[in-house]
Amino acid sequence: MSQLAHKQKVCTEPLKLLGDYWTLSIIDTLRDQELRFCELQRALGMVNPVTLTNRLQTLEEKNLLHRRVGVVDEVSVSYSLTALGKDALKVVDALHTFAKKF
Repeated sequence: MSQLAHKQKVCTEPLKLLGDYWTLSIIDTLRDQELRFCELQRALGMVNPVTLTNRLQTLEEKNLLHRRVGVVDEVSVSYSLTALGKDALKVVDALHTFAKKF
């Protein structure tokens, strides 16, 4: 396998994950805070609850997000970024920088 083909193979999954508008928006919104589902949905605006649920599940599976179930109220679930999720903020910040120039 050529070096280029190897790089493309290694980058495919992260690019598919971080190339999604809602995924990047979730990461950006959780930048400095932990939010419950309803708070996150409000902060994001027009996101469909099913779309939000799917993105949150994927981000948790990929270890970019930590999901915490409430101790007193098990219905209360909150989300925050893991260390890997915080690393993904570099991508969000680079896109913000590019957008300002664009």
